Amino acid sequence: MSSSEGGSEPTDTREEIMEATYRALCEHGYANLTMQAIADEFEKTKAVLHYHYDTKDELLAAFLEHLLDRFTSRLDVDSDDPNARLDALVDELLLGLGDERGEDHEFHTALLELRAQAPHNAAFREQLAANYDLLHDMLTTIIDDGIEQGVFHDVDAERLSALIMATMLGGRVHQITLDREAIALDVREALEDEILADLRNEAE
Repeated sequence: MSSSEGGSEPTDTREEIMEATYRALCEHGYANLTMQAIADEFEKTKAVLHYHYDTKDELLAAFLEHLLDRFTSRLDVDSDDPNARLDALVDELLLGLGDERGEDHEFHTALLELRAQAPHNAAFREQLAANYDLLHDMLTTIIDDGIEQGVFHDVDAERLSALIMATMLGGRVHQITLDREAIALDVREALEDEILADLRNEAE
């Protein structure tokens, strides 16, 4: 990988590269994505792009990490209430498709294609695993906090977190592949009725 020295210019440049990658993914999808396509969306030269990332796979692995950073920054819930934090996380993972630009379908279709490469691409697999672990730990911490505060029933937080994560991922995958927006909403309601309602201690 190229130099990663600090300073505002490299940070700003990497942010611009991530934005260019986002636009290129929306435009071309994963299958037709090239470094040139990303460079075409980038205001600086292609040489600057290659200075930071030698290959497309290296860039896309960094992009996955970038998405996680953006996601966690949106989860800054100003509340100590585990119920509010749980709802914010579940809603963002299942219903909040992560962009405000009206390009949800194209972008998340490209991400689904990228995820499908993970069994054959160690860099993608490692970053997706890191993303999963962080989100699973966040959810587990919320549930543990709720149990400690008496607002959630005593459960195995790690196992329940794994179940919730799998349910949400399945809902999003079906929404994208079947192109039916109602699926995510239906899964969110079922998740609340069949799982989360039993977790919440209404007697609190």
